[in-house]
This record gives sequence, structure tokens and C-alpha cells, in this order.
Amino acid sequence: MAQPIAYWEGTWIPRSELTIPLNDAGFQLGTTIAEQCRTFNGKVFRLDQHLDRLWKSLEIVDVQSPESRESLIDVIHQIIEHNYPLLPAGADLGVTIFITPGSMDQLYRPHKTGRLAVHTQMVAFDTFASLYEAGQALIVPKTRQTPVDCWPRELKVRSRVHYYLADLEAKRDDPAARAVLLDHEGYVMEATTANIAKYHPDTGLELPPADLVLPGISIATLEKLADELAIPVRHRQLTPEDFATADEVLLTSTSPCIVPCNQWNGKPISVGKPGPIFKRLIAAWEEMVGVDIRKQAERFAQK
Repeated sequence: MAQPIAYWEGTWIPRSELTIPLNDAGFQLGTTIAEQCRTFNGKVFRLDQHLDRLWKSLEIVDVQSPESRESLIDVIHQIIEHNYPLLPAGADLGVTIFITPGSMDQLYRPHKTGRLAVHTQMVAFDTFASLYEAGQALIVPKTRQTPVDCWPRELKVRSRVHYYLADLEAKRDDPAARAVLLDHEGYVMEATTANIAKYHPDTGLELPPADLVLPGISIATLEKLADELAIPVRHRQLTPEDFATADEVLLTSTSPCIVPCNQWNGKPISVGKPGPIFKRLIAAWEEMVGVDIRKQAERFAQK
């Protein structure tokens, strides 16, 4: 039986054999630049935007990719071509790309070439399938977002212990909840591993300032779809009270695309059910990619 493959340091290997050396800076310091893409009907979504962000992160940490952009695109298409047919019919892949600075003994060598891996797995449908109908509970913990002057927002790496601590704190109050991080001035920035937006008929769709949060591929897609649906969109500094009094609150990230939220700090958001703006936006996303995202997630959540 054919097995999924992975790409590691220029070589194709069985995915089960992908390992990282213990002296790698990506493991020891968390300086692993990473992008998570997904496919729809076996076609990778917004790859150019993901690679733009990857290359910006590499520039920030002064690491060079061992593959050119064109070569990496070819690797990604090859791994999808091999691994996608191994999925159950109708499922889709999550595609992970990561680059580490390499071994600790060469950590601060200027313009060093990093170690590159590409691997795939079936989208983790079970982690979000129920949320399209039930909604996601949100809690604002004491853990805050790191300041912009010590963590450039364009930098997407796996050193995210503040996300872990924030979710740990939130789940002590509600095991089903997810954390929303404020900055040190008390403004809403993002959820853990997801961008956040709110909707109210008086204001339209509102998002935190783009220069203060990770430039998410999914939130940019959400803005584009909202514009096509004539839903007003703007960015501004938003308080927890703005979200608590919203008609709808939405999370966006790669795998689920859009998730509606039903609670804010233990209290219902509006009527506590997914609202009409979410339904319009997710329907538009489904039409755009040619996949019934909600039904696909429900179908494969138990696989």
C-alpha cells in the first residue's frame, strides 16, 4: 500500500520517517518559520500569498530557503499529487511548510541557509466540524499579546507559548473555549492561531488594525468576499466591549476558513447562534472553492 511522503532537506522520504535533529534551532528556540495551507478538491488554496508571508518571515530572521520559490512550488505540487489520492474520496489535505535556521552551532551565521520540510495530513475536520452550527466560545484571559516592538506581526513562527498559556487559562473556565488576546492597552488583537472580526448592522464588519495582527490569508479572503457581498468592512482598534455587544463574531484560519462564535466571556453573543453574515460569507467561500466546506467537515470529522 502506498504511504504518504514528505520532503526533508532536499530528499523525498516516507512521512513516518520525518524527524528533526535535537540540536536544531527550530526545536531548541522555536525559531521555526511555518506556513499551513490546505487544499480544496486537491488544489492548494492561495499558495502565492502563503509563500509571500513565508519569504517575509525568512527575511526577518535572516534565513534563506534552501529551495527557490519556484522549486518549492514544484515540491508542494508533487507532494499533493502523491498524497492527495491516498485520502478518502472527498477529503482534503493540510499542507505544512516549515524552515528552521539549522543547527545551533551555526545559528548566527549571516544569511544562513535553513532546513526545509514539507509534509501533509488530512485536514483535521474533527477539530472544527461541530462549530459551524454550535459556534465557538471565546474567553479573554490575563495572558496578553506580545508587543509589536519585540515580535514583528509579519513573523509567523512556531514560538507561540503565549497562545498555549492563553488557551490553558481559558479552558480552566470552559474546556470548550478558546482564548482571545488583548494587547497591553486592552484592545482586541486576535484569537489563538486565528484572526478575529465582529459584525454589527450599524458598523458593518470590523477588524483590528492590520498592522497590529498577523497578516492572515483567511482574513484577507474574508474581506474580499465581504466586499463582493457589499458588506462594509473597516479596521480600527476594538475593545472587548465592542465584541461583547456585537451581533456576530467570526474567527478565520486556514482549515475551517470561517468559524462563528456563540459566547464572549461566558455570555451569549447576540442570540448565541451563527448569524446571517456568517452564513452569507461561508456560502460565498464554498462557491468560490467549489466545496461544501461545512458538509465536508461533518462527513470526515469521525474518520
